[in-house]
Amino acid sequence: MHIAQIAPLTEAIPPKFYGGTERVVSWLTEELIALGHDVTLFASGDSTTSARLEAIWPRALRLDGAVRDPNALHMLMLEQVYQRAPQFDFMHFHLDYYPFSLFLRQTTPFVTTLHGRLDLPEHQPVFDAFSAVPVVSISNSQRRPLPQAHWVRTVHHGLPERLLTPTVIKPSYFAFLGRIAPEKGVDRAIRIAAHCGSPLRIAAKVDKVDREYFEEQIRPLVCSENVEYIGEITDKDKSDFLSGAIALLVPIDWPEPFGLVMIEAMACGTPVIAFNRGSVSEVVDDGLTGFVVEDENGAIGAVDRLAHLSREKIRLRFEARFTARRMALDYLSVYRSLMEGIAPHLRLVAHDAPAL
Repeated sequence: MHIAQIAPLTEAIPPKFYGGTERVVSWLTEELIALGHDVTLFASGDSTTSARLEAIWPRALRLDGAVRDPNALHMLMLEQVYQRAPQFDFMHFHLDYYPFSLFLRQTTPFVTTLHGRLDLPEHQPVFDAFSAVPVVSISNSQRRPLPQAHWVRTVHHGLPERLLTPTVIKPSYFAFLGRIAPEKGVDRAIRIAAHCGSPLRIAAKVDKVDREYFEEQIRPLVCSENVEYIGEITDKDKSDFLSGAIALLVPIDWPEPFGLVMIEAMACGTPVIAFNRGSVSEVVDDGLTGFVVEDENGAIGAVDRLAHLSREKIRLRFEARFTARRMALDYLSVYRSLMEGIAPHLRLVAHDAPAL
């Protein structure tokens, strides 16, 4: 099968540091190739891939300070994909709703994985207008605000089985991993660790939009000798970082669409203590791979139960549920079902669709 993967240009594939969507696209692309498929990847020119790379822009936009209008370059990419659409058996977009209008009006079957939050009011009229476009959710909870969307499947993320593995390190601190923003709850993680009398290590990026929040509200809290901020880390650092953690703290306050950091911890055999928001109860097997709690008091209470969890069983559960190979096989099932069953319907819609 000749498959097009169309990625955001914000980060390289895979990203140099933080970038959840771009990492998933990379893992999926490599697994599809390993399974014998021909993949063309539309992405930034600094991407590294086994696929045929179609570089839309030389450099990831987050690293290119000269680019002031990233939407223009994404529009260019969509037009280039559209012109080449007949060359592909299937097209898989990772660009939110941007492909909907244009690609509804052509004949090559396609799907879009929605990677972000979907609970904003402006999403409602968009998905009302494009209720025939097939979309994939990354958790069942992500779907709830948009029951009118044409959901074809939920495909949980997966990462390469040997990318992160347990290392022999005595756990001695709590870990916070990912991104510092109000909804991610690093301030709550600091309070939980402090109440338990354990150090906290924070490996996280700070986006420009969150810099003021970090400087004014978080930096004063990391002055304690028991709180260490180490910044962004790469995948090669994560096995040691997570294996050395008593638990990964995920005290979020937003409808998390998936949460890669949780399965990264599981890959290292590290339990997760996470607030019951968004996808958490789907990803964490409560009492097996960690604990799903409602608030800070619940998280503090869960710490005493960590000793009853088996790190070996956590790793095995990761292997059963969250590998990139499982993810790729799930997506291939989606592609085939759309090619066989829904693609004719899409061709009819494309032919008859009125101009919007």
